[in-house]
Amino acid sequence: MVKLSTKSRYGTRLVLDLARHYGEGPIQLSDIAARQQVSLKYLEQIVIPLKRAGLVESIRGSRGGHLLKVAPHEITVAQIVSLFEGDLWLTECVRNPESCYRSPSCVTRKVWKKASEAALGTLEDYTFQDLLQMEDELAEERREAPIGREASPLLPRSATKCGSVC
Repeated sequence: MVKLSTKSRYGTRLVLDLARHYGEGPIQLSDIAARQQVSLKYLEQIVIPLKRAGLVESIRGSRGGHLLKVAPHEITVAQIVSLFEGDLWLTECVRNPESCYRSPSCVTRKVWKKASEAALGTLEDYTFQDLLQMEDELAEERREAPIGREASPLLPRSATKCGSVC
């Protein structure tokens, strides 16, 4: 199974939270940690590469916190995942054909390449503005549950199938 690291997943959630509050001024990491149910210490580590990449800015002081330096419609999910994962290729030979003597005649390399391109393409297709819109639509769907079925409140992470994975 190909898995994203927690840094990628939580980094995406951190950026999404900042995107939700874009233009409202600095947001404290402790507030994000509470909303996202992620350790503050872990978010403090995750925000560092985001700042180095010029996506997030830190503001010091009593009214300080963090904010996006780039508009949500200008940041793709691929940018965040690549920041934490590096290359998104499934195998080294896809990124660097010279790394394997079989590359010129390897049928499976073609499959790995196509799968890598599909995954990267999907991540590049979504901006954080898109995710905000999807989040709003999901919230609206939950409020408009069919008659006879109540909209279920958001479940705590421990009650969801993915648990601490998402």
